[in-house]
Amino acid sequence: MIEKIVTFLNDLVWSKPLVYGLLLTGILFSLRMRFFQVRHFKEMIRLMFQGEKSPSGITSFQAIAMSLAGRVGTGNIVGVSTAIFIGGPGAVFWMWISAFLGASSAFIESTLGQIFKREDKGEYRGGPAYYIEYGIGGKFGKIYGLVFAIVTVISVGLLLPGVQSNAIASSMHNAFNVPNWIVAIIVVIILALIIFGGLRSIANVATAVVPFMAVIYILMAIVIIIINIQHVPALFALIFKSAFGLQSAFGGIVGAMIEIGVKRGLYSNEAGQGTGPHAASAAEVSHPTKQGLVQSFSVYVDTLFVCTATALIILLSGTYNVTDGQTNSNGTPHLIKDGGIFVENADGSKDYSGTAMYAQAGIDKAFHGSGYHFDPHFSGIGSYFIAIALFFFAFTTILAYYYIAETNVAYLTRHQSKSTTHIFFIIARLALLFATFYGSIKTADVAWALGDLGVGLMAWLNIIAIWILHKPALEALKDYERQKAHLGSGYHAVYKPDAKKIPNAIFWLKTYPERLKNEK
Repeated sequence: MIEKIVTFLNDLVWSKPLVYGLLLTGILFSLRMRFFQVRHFKEMIRLMFQGEKSPSGITSFQAIAMSLAGRVGTGNIVGVSTAIFIGGPGAVFWMWISAFLGASSAFIESTLGQIFKREDKGEYRGGPAYYIEYGIGGKFGKIYGLVFAIVTVISVGLLLPGVQSNAIASSMHNAFNVPNWIVAIIVVIILALIIFGGLRSIANVATAVVPFMAVIYILMAIVIIIINIQHVPALFALIFKSAFGLQSAFGGIVGAMIEIGVKRGLYSNEAGQGTGPHAASAAEVSHPTKQGLVQSFSVYVDTLFVCTATALIILLSGTYNVTDGQTNSNGTPHLIKDGGIFVENADGSKDYSGTAMYAQAGIDKAFHGSGYHFDPHFSGIGSYFIAIALFFFAFTTILAYYYIAETNVAYLTRHQSKSTTHIFFIIARLALLFATFYGSIKTADVAWALGDLGVGLMAWLNIIAIWILHKPALEALKDYERQKAHLGSGYHAVYKPDAKKIPNAIFWLKTYPERLKNEK
């Protein structure tokens, strides 16, 4: 019954207007900012390593690490696997497009998060709930912000953790034959030790783990790709041709490719979903545009680097297949391309951990029967490597989910005493730990359905909000570019909003004199 209700709601939330609305939003924002994704690419990298910090805020690098902790998760393995399974190689192209265009949405939402952030009980807090209330203003803004905060707490606190923990438990069971409930207990204990340490504990773990896991994963993919480098050009050609239906095998499912590519792209990079601004708002910067640019770069890291590595490994095997979503008379999926279904087991159950398809396609099968040669020294380690990678990917994502939940709990209780807020933090932590444990032992179908619902609801609310509020972010970018052009090399832009246009940018209006003094 629950599955039917969740499926019905997902069909409503993930309708064509959301999928194509995300693409349209990215296109229009990119045009209005004159494709800043290309113009300011070097600036994104420069800003990422700037060390501004304070007792209330974290550095830009810590902020991007926390943001990547949320972005780089099971979607980078599972999402890519299922996207190719359902939509074919062309779905990868549409994941790239969603990332390139989504970088503009990530810029807008993260810059808005900085503009309307608040210092609350000794820490910087911000995100969609804050910029919705203070940016839109009035009774409507307060109600809208309240709705977003409640939906977000439910989504990241209860619906989404199960997707990540289920992937951890499934991959560990497949690789090491460890019972799911044992994995669940271990994950919950480690998670509790970290999240009860607060923002800085989460930021420190993310800073240490995220760069390491991403680099190791990409290096492993590079080794595989170099060994099979002669096949890579043909794979890129396959992706582009199938994306536009130029191959007969995929000609009839272009719409499915776009939809699954955008959907899984959003699940992976979260651009426009409203999760990134929470970490972005916690950063100590002298200008909101700095975090907007840094967070845009995190979208590239997630999708263009990590997801592409996964996709090439799968496609190199030649053993992938796709389905158009229809079923044969016997109930089995109707395949567009024949070849084993690695995400569906013989008993009909589905393995969404990505281990079955990904490990066999990329490593364990060693490309036998595909005509490709693979170094036998790697043969057999696939399931172990993926289990370990998924553990770090998914675990840090759950950490990011907690921080997002905590920020929205802080928003909901910001007018209460510090002790009252702390009590609600404890409740949120216990709820997330329960959701993590439950997701580990529950079927993946339910976990993913709930996760998709949470992502979709947040995306709808946030996309509408940034359409209403995008102008201050655009003005901030123009201001940053003006200061950059005027100050030349060694510039350090300082933000002062127009009090008449943005009267609720209280943090920046109050701290401008002090920041200007420090700059001099």
